[in-house]
Amino acid sequence: MRPVLKAATSGARKISDVVDEISEQLELSEHERSQMLPSGKQTVIANRVHWARSYLKQAGLVTNIKRGWYELSDRGREVLENPSIQLDAKYLERFDEFQDFRSRTKDDGSTDAKADEYDSSTTARTPDESLQDAHSRLEQALASNLLDSVRSSSPQFFENLIVDLFIAMGYGGTSEEAGRALGQSGDNGVDGVIDQDPLGVDQIYLQAKRYSSKNGVGSGEIRDFYGALSIKKATKGIFVTTSYFTSSAEQTARDLGSRIVLIDGTHLARLLMKYNIGCRDKEVLHIKQIDETYFEEE
Repeated sequence: MRPVLKAATSGARKISDVVDEISEQLELSEHERSQMLPSGKQTVIANRVHWARSYLKQAGLVTNIKRGWYELSDRGREVLENPSIQLDAKYLERFDEFQDFRSRTKDDGSTDAKADEYDSSTTARTPDESLQDAHSRLEQALASNLLDSVRSSSPQFFENLIVDLFIAMGYGGTSEEAGRALGQSGDNGVDGVIDQDPLGVDQIYLQAKRYSSKNGVGSGEIRDFYGALSIKKATKGIFVTTSYFTSSAEQTARDLGSRIVLIDGTHLARLLMKYNIGCRDKEVLHIKQIDETYFEEE
């Protein structure tokens, strides 16, 4: 927080300029400067500078003077004059305005509950980052639960799940058509056929293996699938498994040169979540931010 406060020593500052200035001070690489939050809407460094400015404002150390600009308050100058002060959220708690701000956010159900949850250190997490981290952990848990459920399902259910997934992804026409195609289980080493057009002129052949997490797909099974594609004179194949592909299996798929797409358990879980197969939205959080253009005066 101190660099954000110090940046306004000589006068009002534009927050975007301060982001660039602090990036220079920290000697951030181009990769670090361009690193985005998981949402993809803001860089990490910009997010941290904006949150620092927001916290400083709530504590009365800076004031916003117009859109994207801030300046030091008398309180902020006093803090800067004492270099021994460790300027972080815990220190800001001594100011009544900041305590009121924290009380309001707690009363509103904010996850921002600990005074020292955010400070100016590189390892601290801003509320935006904490929210994204929580979302990632929830998705990881969901992915694990999805795979466990799929592995414990019956073979027929697994086939139906794959049908539902590819239909949701835009393949296979109607559910009935795709179901009939997958009904050809065990046909010369191919578990199913997915029509990419209503007439079935362009087809994708499918192999699906419902394996435990410790039972990987080896190179031999890839070669068998390749042979099945050759018999069908097919150019496209998808091999889906609930486990993983060994390194030799992945290399074999590359060496054979056929258009075989490998979908392992991790990738399968991501697709199931993306297309809401076997899962559904539990809750939607709308994160608001101020529309500074609304407050611009002519």
